[in-house]
Amino acid sequence: MIEGVLASGSEVVIGLAVAVPVVVVAGGIAVGLRLRGRGVREHVPAGEEAHDATTDAELVRSAETTSAAEGPAGAATIVEELPDLSEGTRAGPPEAASYRSRLGKARGLLSGYMGAVRARGRVDAATWDELEEALIRADVGVGATDALLGDLRTRVASGEIAGPEALVEALKGDLVGMLSAADASLALPGPPDEGDDDRVDVWLFIGVNGVGKTTTVGKVASRLSGTGHRVLLAAGDTFRAAAGEQLALWASRADADIVRGSEGGDPSSVVFDAVQRAASRGHAVVLADTAGRLHNKVNLVEELKKIRRVADRPPGRVVEVLLVLDATTGQNGLAQAKVFLDAVDVSGVVLTKLDGTAKGGIVVAIQRELDLPVKLVGLGEGVGDLIDFDAAAFVDALF
Repeated sequence: MIEGVLASGSEVVIGLAVAVPVVVVAGGIAVGLRLRGRGVREHVPAGEEAHDATTDAELVRSAETTSAAEGPAGAATIVEELPDLSEGTRAGPPEAASYRSRLGKARGLLSGYMGAVRARGRVDAATWDELEEALIRADVGVGATDALLGDLRTRVASGEIAGPEALVEALKGDLVGMLSAADASLALPGPPDEGDDDRVDVWLFIGVNGVGKTTTVGKVASRLSGTGHRVLLAAGDTFRAAAGEQLALWASRADADIVRGSEGGDPSSVVFDAVQRAASRGHAVVLADTAGRLHNKVNLVEELKKIRRVADRPPGRVVEVLLVLDATTGQNGLAQAKVFLDAVDVSGVVLTKLDGTAKGGIVVAIQRELDLPVKLVGLGEGVGDLIDFDAAAFVDALF
């Protein structure tokens, strides 16, 4: 009887192993058919897979002979004029999420410690132990914790801070000051009817797979489109299957155009063609997605360097290189980030999934350890849940 059950179980496992790929392939075909049914025009050239070996000089010569919309072999795939999936609901920029309403997990971790500190009649050794444990558990990091508490100890000893309540308020002020030290403003394009028409702003989004890069690109596109700017997306992640399809759906929601290449193609050619197309069609900004594979670190670093060089060539100019990190990975994300810092000059960090972690202190660790400002934070899955980082509002919500 047991043998019969095992045999039956094996048949089920084998059946699932066969069925899952069929479902995945069928789903991919269905997505492609839906996109074509919505008026998407694609041109996948022969020989695109050979782009990986293309030098910068060859890339320029190839692109100069390529038509953006109906180019010959060697051009990147063009997908344009996707319909708006929101069906007329985009009246402007999405409403921003609230720090206080979305950081309940992080606030829950700190509230117990802060309550214990406030309940004490005086600042003693146990007070410092409570504060240290709270900051470490919140993923502020050892270095930042030592710096914060060292300053507070000095001020308590001098009499500047008197009592637990004043100590907690001083800690909040120090955190705000630490998080406000760097310039967290974005290099947003000017008014849609003004600016330098000869140059195209390029934003590069980098980071490991799974942190939410493609989704972040889509949300930023929705934000910029909602303020009247013409946006073009470059599907530079040609390594991950379905990344281009995912970005195409975001492009339709954001009323943005998109340039795509074939799977496994050279991402630099996609970004280059996107910049050329943006310049010829009057787009204000190009938002470029990139691959994030770390198991092939050397190739990834060289690929990102090449993308940066190509994107910065006139008429393009790279104005933002945003490192996307997943807040739920905590300190592990910092180790991953250093790989990308070795490749390109990063201008800021986008911290996603901040609402899903109790370790909100990772914001402090990022700015201290990486010496980079956190410019955007994700507080949910909605389009309006990717918002500008506000140090005062963030710290107030934590406490």
